[in-house]
Amino acid sequence: MTEEPVPAPATGLVGLFPPGSRLDEDGELVVGGCRLTDLAERFGTPAVIVSEAALRDRARQYVRALAAHWPNSQAVFASKAFPCTAVIRVLTEEGLGVDVAGGGELAAALAAGADPARIVVHGNAKTDEELAMAVAAGAGTIVVDNEDDIDRLERLVPDGARQRVLLRVIPEVDADTHAAMATGHRGSKFGLAVPDAVRAAARLRASGRLRLEGLHVHVGSQLLETAPFARAVEALGALGELGEHAVYDLGGGLGVRYTYDDAPPSIEEYVRTLTDAARAQLPETARLIIEPGRSLVAGAALTLYRAVTVKPGPRTLVAVDGGMGDNLEPMLYGQRFEATVAARVGGGEPCDLVGRHCESGDTLIRDVPLRSPRPGDVIAVPVTGAYCYSLSNNYNGARRPPVVFCAAGEAREVVRRETYEDLLRRDVPPDAGEA
Repeated sequence: MTEEPVPAPATGLVGLFPPGSRLDEDGELVVGGCRLTDLAERFGTPAVIVSEAALRDRARQYVRALAAHWPNSQAVFASKAFPCTAVIRVLTEEGLGVDVAGGGELAAALAAGADPARIVVHGNAKTDEELAMAVAAGAGTIVVDNEDDIDRLERLVPDGARQRVLLRVIPEVDADTHAAMATGHRGSKFGLAVPDAVRAAARLRASGRLRLEGLHVHVGSQLLETAPFARAVEALGALGELGEHAVYDLGGGLGVRYTYDDAPPSIEEYVRTLTDAARAQLPETARLIIEPGRSLVAGAALTLYRAVTVKPGPRTLVAVDGGMGDNLEPMLYGQRFEATVAARVGGGEPCDLVGRHCESGDTLIRDVPLRSPRPGDVIAVPVTGAYCYSLSNNYNGARRPPVVFCAAGEAREVVRRETYEDLLRRDVPPDAGEA
C-alpha cells in the first residue's frame, strides 16, 4: 500500500474516527481513503477497519517523544490490546518492541517477525510450557510476577545461560479508572508487595540462571490524567530496599478518547510526565521501558455493522449483526462508545444500539443519536481498536469478524472472517479413533 500522510484531526463526530477521516461529496464517511459503505459491501459485516496511517502515526509519536525526553528508552506494544500479526508487524516496523502475556501472544509476535530480544513476557500465571517457549525463543526479558516464576525459570533456563528478568512490584497507587482496569493497588493479583519483592530480589541476585535487570510497575488502564503515572514512578524511587537498577519498566495505561467528553493527555504529555518523574526519582543512567497498548490501537480502528431490525417503542432499538461477540467492552467495563449511520453522519434521535446475542446485557450503546436508521444501514462505531478483537468470541456461534487495513484508498484483508467450518474444526467426531 502507498503510505498515507495523517492530516490534522477532524472535529465533531468525524473527529472520533481515525485522523484523516472525512465526509465525501455524498456525505458518506471515508476512512483511509475508503468509503465505509463500500468496505461493508466488499468485506461484509461486522468488520474491523484499521487506518494503517493512523496506526503508524501513533507509534511514531511514541518514538519521537521518548527520543526527545529520555533517549535510553524503548516502547513495547502491549499486544493484548490487538494481538493481530499485521498490527504487530506494522508497529515493530516503526521501532517498537512487543509485550506478550501468554503463549498465544508470543506465537503471534514471533509469526509477525518481531525481534525476540525486544519481546517482554508478562503474566501472573505463566505455565511451564509458556516459560519454556519464551526461553527457547530467546525472549529478551521475562517479567517475574511471583516466586513461582523464579522456581520454574530456575528449572527451565539451560546450564550456562542467564535469562534477563524484571521484577514486578505493586506500587500501591490507586488510579481513577474502572475497578477491573486498576492494577497498581494493594491486593492486586499482579506483582509482589514490597516485603515479598525484597525477598524475591534477593533470590534473583543469588541465581546463577537469572539476571535481575530492573523493576516493573503498572497502575491501570484507560487513565485520563497523568498524576497516577507520576506517583508510580515516585513509588519506584522510594523503594530503596530494592536498590538501584539498570532498567525500569513503567507499564502502560494511557487512556483514549472514546466519546466527546473524554479528554486524555497527549502522548507527548504522558511521556513528559513519566520522564520528568524519572529524572527526579530514578538513576539518570537507567533504561526506561513503557508498554502502550490501548493508546496505540484504539483510535486507529472502527467497527462496521449492518442494522438488521429497528424496533419502535419507548426507546428505539436498532439491532445490528454483531454485539458482545465482537465488543465486550460495554459489558465488562461499562465503556461508552459513539456511533453513526455511515451514509448519514450525525444528528438524529437517541436510540439504543443493541447486539444480536441472547443476553439482555448485549447493548453496545444506549441513547446514541442515529439519523433515520433503517434495516440494511451500515453503522460505524469508532475507537474499537483496543480489546475488541482480542476479546471477540463465538457466543451463539458467531463468527469472529475480519480485520481490514485501509491506506490511501486501498483496502486489504489481514484477518479473514471465521467460517462455520472454523467453528466446528476442533470438535472430535464420535467415530474418531475407531478402527
